[in-house]
Amino acid sequence: MNNPPDQSPAETSAKSLNRQILALALPAFGALISEPIFILADTSIVGHLGTKQLAGLSVASTVVQTVIGLMIFLSYSTTPAVARFFGARNLKAAYEKGRDGLWVALGIGIVLAVAGAVLAPTVLGHMGAQGETLDHAVAYMRWSMPGLPGMLIVLAALGILRGLQDTRTPLYVASVGAGVNIVLNLILVFLLDLGVAGSAIGTSLVQWGMAAIYLRMIMGGSREHGISWRTTSRRIGEILSVGSWLMLRTASMRAAMLLTVFVVTHQGPVNLAGYQLTMSLFGFMAFGLDALAIAAQALLGKEMGSRDLTLDSEKQHVRGLMNRLIRWSLGFGVITGLICPILGYGFGWAFTPDPQVQHLFAIAMIVVAIGQPLASYVFILDGVLIGAQDVKYLALASFVCLVVYSPLLWWILVVSGDQGDGVDRWGFVCIWLAYALGFMGLRGITLGWRSRSDVWIRA
Repeated sequence: MNNPPDQSPAETSAKSLNRQILALALPAFGALISEPIFILADTSIVGHLGTKQLAGLSVASTVVQTVIGLMIFLSYSTTPAVARFFGARNLKAAYEKGRDGLWVALGIGIVLAVAGAVLAPTVLGHMGAQGETLDHAVAYMRWSMPGLPGMLIVLAALGILRGLQDTRTPLYVASVGAGVNIVLNLILVFLLDLGVAGSAIGTSLVQWGMAAIYLRMIMGGSREHGISWRTTSRRIGEILSVGSWLMLRTASMRAAMLLTVFVVTHQGPVNLAGYQLTMSLFGFMAFGLDALAIAAQALLGKEMGSRDLTLDSEKQHVRGLMNRLIRWSLGFGVITGLICPILGYGFGWAFTPDPQVQHLFAIAMIVVAIGQPLASYVFILDGVLIGAQDVKYLALASFVCLVVYSPLLWWILVVSGDQGDGVDRWGFVCIWLAYALGFMGLRGITLGWRSRSDVWIRA
């Protein structure tokens, strides 16, 4: 683990600050790129089984990722809290906060795994999956549930390490995990002929392997600082209190995604398969953009923990760090936007042999490319406000964006209608215009307005 620095980022030169941002963001970028490879690998492997299998994966993975996304508070509530203690040179308190997060992760993971296995057919049926698509979706979701507690432990562990300014370890663990996942899934899906279920089994096994590595590391650090693994209901309550606001924030964003999938499902399996490919790559890019947001959480948490934020001069240092992060993120968004059309028109064949799905994927990636600078602005401000623990505003702002976005989806649903097994190219384009530009634009307005004030900069 890293030791607390002698001086905060704002006290260093601009060149040194850039190095600190890169030192956190580049490994985080690698780790976040590695983790979406789990989904991309599943998508590519299952895509070669058939369109119905890919459509089933699309619905099921959306539900699973929604559950995991709602639990992201296990990382996002821990990172800034641990980082503040780190900046204040109180590593004992930092590890105690991390321990509490791990207990919450394990408890919630067990409950959700049981509920998910039992309710899979009902949930996926309400998502619009039918017939063979529903069968494949249920298989994927049920075999993903044993790995869910491990996935949530990984989230909590990531928050601890990021708060301690360590983004290199997650890079190594995620990279190895992604590689093992690909090999294991190929064996389970094709060699052992387990189909869609084999893909989920392989991912579950790898997630538990990653969790075991993180737990061994964190337990070692806890022993060094004399930390007991017993916790209290009050400490658990503190995690859940912050987590409830972060969960509302994430629930609003995930609800927007789920409603989007619901509309695409009614456009038919070809549109749904195209959406799965596009969202997989959109997520790939978004996680890359999120690397700087993670750097913002860790650096701002540490900065705010080491300063007297009752003084205006100290607040200016924090704001200067935010402005630097925004510039970095916008530049990165332009780069990812340039990459999107290349992926859309050059690599559709790698995910599916269906030419109709390839065509939809290519068109959608143009829209995604246009929205990448906007997405980068949204992601970095999200990270800034999480790092400042301004979670109540984030939650309420995200909910308002969902309320405004929902009628737009309803209009697209009415115009598109139920396409059966056909292709609705115009409806598909409308979906991505609404999500990549409409929903992200709403979030950019609400977060940008908040960042202009000093309300979020508080001790």
